[in-house]
Amino acid sequence: MEFLLINHPLDCPICDQGGECDLQDQAMAYGVDHTRFQENKRAVEDKYIGALVKTSMNRCIQCTRCIRFSTEVAGVSELGATGRGEDMEITTYLEKAMTSELQSNVVDLCPVGALTSKPYAFAARPWELGKTPSVDVMDALGSAIRIDTRGREVMRILPRTNEDVNEEWISDKTRHIVDGLRTQRLDQPYVRDNGRLRPASWKEAFARIADKMRPADSAKVGALAGQLAAVEEIFALKQMMGALGVRNIDARYPGSPLHPKYGRASYLFNSTIAGIEQADAIMLIGTNPRKESPVLNARIRKRFLKGNVLIGVIGEQADLTYPYTYLGAGPDSLAKFVEHAPAKKEKPMFIIGQGALNRADGGAILAMATKAALSLGVVKDGWNGFNILHTEAGLPGALDVGFVPGEGGMDTGAMLKPGALDVLFLLGVDEVEVPAGPFVVYIGTHGDRGAHRADVILPGAAYPEKSGTYVNTEGRVQMANRAAFPPGDAREDWAILRALSDVLGCKLPYDTLGALRQAIYAAQPHMMRIDQIAPGNGADIEALAKLGGAAEKSALVSPVSNFYFTNPIARASAVMAECSKLAQAVSGNSSLTAAE
Repeated sequence: MEFLLINHPLDCPICDQGGECDLQDQAMAYGVDHTRFQENKRAVEDKYIGALVKTSMNRCIQCTRCIRFSTEVAGVSELGATGRGEDMEITTYLEKAMTSELQSNVVDLCPVGALTSKPYAFAARPWELGKTPSVDVMDALGSAIRIDTRGREVMRILPRTNEDVNEEWISDKTRHIVDGLRTQRLDQPYVRDNGRLRPASWKEAFARIADKMRPADSAKVGALAGQLAAVEEIFALKQMMGALGVRNIDARYPGSPLHPKYGRASYLFNSTIAGIEQADAIMLIGTNPRKESPVLNARIRKRFLKGNVLIGVIGEQADLTYPYTYLGAGPDSLAKFVEHAPAKKEKPMFIIGQGALNRADGGAILAMATKAALSLGVVKDGWNGFNILHTEAGLPGALDVGFVPGEGGMDTGAMLKPGALDVLFLLGVDEVEVPAGPFVVYIGTHGDRGAHRADVILPGAAYPEKSGTYVNTEGRVQMANRAAFPPGDAREDWAILRALSDVLGCKLPYDTLGALRQAIYAAQPHMMRIDQIAPGNGADIEALAKLGGAAEKSALVSPVSNFYFTNPIARASAVMAECSKLAQAVSGNSSLTAAE
């Protein structure tokens, strides 16, 4: 302990690690309050390693945990040591910014405060914060997180250990979108008069919606649910639309063939996330897991490091942090496997991304992937390796409660055609272009695309500000807990829908969150088993092979082009904007050599 402290500066009063520092804890337990070391302390210049990690390299004890993490877990060898002995320093190559989507985990690993969180620098002390366990909704993995708040404000987000899902890692977006929760927030209702939005009361906003709904034909009314919506508000919106006789409801991208009628196994990650470690062959179809779910990508890399696994990719040829065999860009590459003999592998796995499904020929590609999976033996007794990787946290839950078009109802693509609807309800939908024409009611948190198009805006609660149920990509039911409160006049989404249903004359039969959950559990009993997976029936997958249709020749492209800007909270975050700028600079200069 004395040797460790020989060169360590007495920074505890100004160090962000103070109060949760391994070295502090050990020194405290060791109990010696003086040093026998008289010589000068070693000094090291601080390094620039990106927008997220702040360095104070005087504190570094060269344990090399950060180097091992970036090389082994993240799979991007960016950190390394230069010099020897007393001159050894840890840095990135030529002080470049780190590019891994998991880089901020080195802050949790650093035992001495040499690496701390740059956006959180000097913001709060750990003992001032309220700590709330919750789940992440930035992707559909459902990573276990802890939300730390001070008063009404979310201060930071940290990972919790969950070996079945995220182990102990979270992505940089999960950790650093905190500032996006404070900016561009909708904190009161708005209505549009003469082309301009103006603040209004809840009563006036509801009255405006009721005026539009009275003359509207139920066949010309529709509702879409967005990617961050919890099961509670999706279920409430479905019930309200059902009471109004509206069948045009959907939560899927245009073209997506996923549907609850094919059974739960048809849209889940059936082998489970932990099951990746048992696979001996993995085929990635129309997905870039490094951008869509970085923590899941780290799990695939972990499986690769164990050895004896084949990894193939159909779709984008991207750097996934592990070597793979590139099999082609389009559906024709997949067609080669439809008549293939069964694989010689025990546990082969398909991971089908939204890049293969969210397109006009999504049904044909899903049918082709199913046929290929059945011929290769991906689904058999004791093993179901047919996996759909979702990118949106709300979609598996929406499919579970059946938020899809009713008999004769329009899907997302049909609703977004000009002239299809007179009134459209958007529950946090910001990723699709709504045409001119329909009267748009937007329930959401940020002044993003959906709010710009809206005629009435009803301010909702972001995920740390409400208690909600989410279903992750493997079908695990998870509970997100409320850590803070929504700003201003904003309300929880289900409560907005309950109040609106009263004004529209179809009052929903519950006044509390508990009563709403009882209604959900009565309709979907598996929803009450928190942190458990109700597995899908592998036999259901065979029905997908009959979907048919002709696949186009165009390449499969991941739906996530910019990892840092996938939802309204991330787009409102200055930290994510800086990360996006750095990532684009790196990808633009990828052809430069070291000398340049």
